[in-house]
Amino acid sequence: MIEGITNGMDLPVLERVIQFTARRQDVIVNNIANISTPGFRPVDVSTADFQSQLGDAIDRRRGAGGGDLELRGSGEVQVSDGALRLNPGPTGDNLLFQDGNDRDLERIMQDLVQNFLVFRTTSELMQNRFDILNTAISERV
Repeated sequence: MIEGITNGMDLPVLERVIQFTARRQDVIVNNIANISTPGFRPVDVSTADFQSQLGDAIDRRRGAGGGDLELRGSGEVQVSDGALRLNPGPTGDNLLFQDGNDRDLERIMQDLVQNFLVFRTTSELMQNRFDILNTAISERV
């Protein structure tokens, strides 16, 4: 019964978004840590690709009338045993500096803030869902 409650709402979707943003945060922080390292090339994963995969998984779930949210992996996002693993690729949008580094601090910081905002919003939505469940379980109004 508890499985139907936790899988029936949007909790699995929120869980996947939190997993993705947490893993992406590690990638972005690594880019920031190596911003001055000679020869370092920043890497990232496509958020649009993940959103497309998540949308497809939601559509498959709706088409099946419920059940588990089965996210299929891609080249950048691997799914195994309920965990997400990212395989980031080089961004390569900028000119190389003399030290062989391809840095763009403004873009990296923008990615950091956007990723944080998605994580925070998703966390708040998940907390609201748990509050609703807690209220229903407690039989309070």
